Amino acid sequence: MTTRLEETEDLYRGVRGIAVRILTRVERTDAYLDKLLESEMRNSDLNPMDKRLLNELVHGVLRHTSKLDWVLTGFYRGQYVKVVPNVRNALRVALYQILYLSRIPHHAAVNEAVEFIKKYRGQKLASTMNGLLRNIARNIENIRYPLATNDELQYLSVVHSHPTWLVKRWHKRFGFEETESLLKANNQRPFLTLRYNRLKTDYEAFVDRLVEEGIDYRRCRYLTEYVTVRNIPGFRSSDLFLSGMFTIQDESAGLVSLLLDPKPGETILDTCAAPGGKSLHSAELMKNEGKIYSVDRYASRLDLLRRSTDRLGITIIEPMEGDITELDFPPVDKVVVDAPCSGLGVLSKKPDIKWRRDPDDIEKLVELQRDILNAAARFVKPGGVLVYSTCTTEPEENQEQVHWFLQSHPDFVVDSAVGRIPPQLINQEGFVQTYPHQHRMDGSFAARLIRRL
Repeated sequence: MTTRLEETEDLYRGVRGIAVRILTRVERTDAYLDKLLESEMRNSDLNPMDKRLLNELVHGVLRHTSKLDWVLTGFYRGQYVKVVPNVRNALRVALYQILYLSRIPHHAAVNEAVEFIKKYRGQKLASTMNGLLRNIARNIENIRYPLATNDELQYLSVVHSHPTWLVKRWHKRFGFEETESLLKANNQRPFLTLRYNRLKTDYEAFVDRLVEEGIDYRRCRYLTEYVTVRNIPGFRSSDLFLSGMFTIQDESAGLVSLLLDPKPGETILDTCAAPGGKSLHSAELMKNEGKIYSVDRYASRLDLLRRSTDRLGITIIEPMEGDITELDFPPVDKVVVDAPCSGLGVLSKKPDIKWRRDPDDIEKLVELQRDILNAAARFVKPGGVLVYSTCTTEPEENQEQVHWFLQSHPDFVVDSAVGRIPPQLINQEGFVQTYPHQHRMDGSFAARLIRRL
């Protein structure tokens, strides 16, 4: 007799079955895509090629959900919105392959989905969905999408697959052409960005090692210690990674540490630290001399930081579990608040975020950010530095938050990013502001503030 667990494992067998399972969990729970995918990659017996396909399928479906659903709705006989999540995601996975993955034959994509649906709901529904998908495959050239000339918002939302509320927000702020460029950038497959570890190597030696490993790279435009690569197969088990030669970090995140400008011997407080990218970068800039207190609420995330410090040879970071609003510290030289935010600047890497967020989330996050800023301000010594940063593009979480803080804390003033950050990345107020479509990096914000003497 087969158990329910065995039946479930059989249902989700193979790359496409696993993709359906992950997508359905993302849709029905509060689980995040990157965590689910990381767990699957770590625990499954998939080969490297299958792991790459799994990553492509789940990210691709979430990048293009609205467009996939537009097509499926048009061909589906009945109310597509009432299709159960497992079946809906099986259809999306198949259609994504048909529309975007030219190396996979249409019949293979269809057959896998049909077999899944047959196991899940029986032959009758499987036959119906088989006809649906084959009809779409035969008529790809005849599919009609919304036109910008008829309705710009519908066109942007469907063709570039972003939620309507977000399209409206950006369209009002940026206009049609700029918004379309931003949406396109969000749907691009991201590059992997590496920062070499200056405690162990230099740029020339590092890129020589990349060449030896047959890894194509491009030096980043703005920060010279960063390079982008398309892919490093099994990089977490590679000698380059295990020996601490590099850290994976987007160029935008590196701007925060450069703005903080930590010096050897200083004491730094990182208030929302884990998994620790900015603490690690600061330690490297400090030549591993001084002290960094890296605070985070979650012990499991601090474990990631501890493993990174061991790998990179960093000894000055002290991970501390706790809520910064409830802890106490003596005044320090510099504080960084990399605040919890809507994450709307990192949609190319985390496409599930755009389907999770709504306007109310931004309002709630603004309140949380203010609580953290109020707490962090207490620990900045006179003449010391506070850097506030996010990985979002939204003004309520960025410059408007800084304006609020300065009104609430008149003992702080803005210290312009000019002279520390490339001028193309600095806005008129002296804050760092990046956008994916303009700068080929994640959307981000950072402001440097000084406490008066």
